[in-house]
Amino acid sequence: MELSFLLVAFIFSFLLHFGVQKLFIYFKKFDDFNHRSSHKTLATRTGGIGIFITLLIVSLYYYFQRIELFDYSLFIPLGIMFVIGVYDDLYNADFKLKFLLQIIVAKILIDQGYFISNYYGLFGLFEVPWLMAQATTIFVFLIVVNSINFIDGIDGLAITEVIKTIVLIEFFSNKTSSLYNIGALVIISLLPLYYFNLKNKRKVFLGDGGSMLLGTFIMIYIFYVLGPNYVLLPEYSINKVLFSVLIILYPLIDLFRVFILRIKDKKSPFEADQRHLHHLIFKRTKNQKITLLIITISSLIITWVIINHIYGISEVFR
Repeated sequence: MELSFLLVAFIFSFLLHFGVQKLFIYFKKFDDFNHRSSHKTLATRTGGIGIFITLLIVSLYYYFQRIELFDYSLFIPLGIMFVIGVYDDLYNADFKLKFLLQIIVAKILIDQGYFISNYYGLFGLFEVPWLMAQATTIFVFLIVVNSINFIDGIDGLAITEVIKTIVLIEFFSNKTSSLYNIGALVIISLLPLYYFNLKNKRKVFLGDGGSMLLGTFIMIYIFYVLGPNYVLLPEYSINKVLFSVLIILYPLIDLFRVFILRIKDKKSPFEADQRHLHHLIFKRTKNQKITLLIITISSLIITWVIINHIYGISEVFR
């Protein structure tokens, strides 16, 4: 994809985020303030809409030019999850319904060839039976998608985690992945959100439409990493399962920690509260930008240190 076209896509994305926010403000569709809110200003949950429309319009342009940037059938699971998220933003869908639809989307991805069939020596397992592969795929999909949704609690955090994950996967790849073009488009559509998300007034949040869309996209990337076509750089002999965990380490730790605390208190693990790690750090710093920097830099350092000193551990799995 040409750099000039990426620049056009960036400008288009910026204008879309601006325009969609204006539309929602006109119809008085704001993000409500409550005891869990980390903001006290007018905001709309329209980030996901701007991202999805940018991806769709750019992809349609290339599609009608008969240029296959990536597997366009990915818009089926991505589109379903986007619609589910937007519906949740507007009408607060029951978590059981969302859970069921997420399972259906996971099954769609399995049928499209995105699944986990090899544990690469984890628990002494390599190739696993088809039924087990499907069950594992659905389970991991639910965890990762909801972990991205869970960390969307302070400005810029979910956006940064998604960009970081895409960049790390491509950086450690021995060759450009088949998802590179859509990955670049996702990053380009996300960058304008830093302006709208981090400013002090009239913010734009990802919303569930954005977090569920991005969570699904990250899961597609993880499935690709765990498949046979993704090859790590030869100087990094880390096990691919461990690598996949490391690049999304913060969302996973936060999800499991919150789940344990809520279950311990005999509450639903999906009942929202302010016990996420980013909330705890924010209470200390009193600054969302500093909190974002602390989490991002810490997770990058941990990932980099482990990957660069993991050869002995990966030998156990090989």
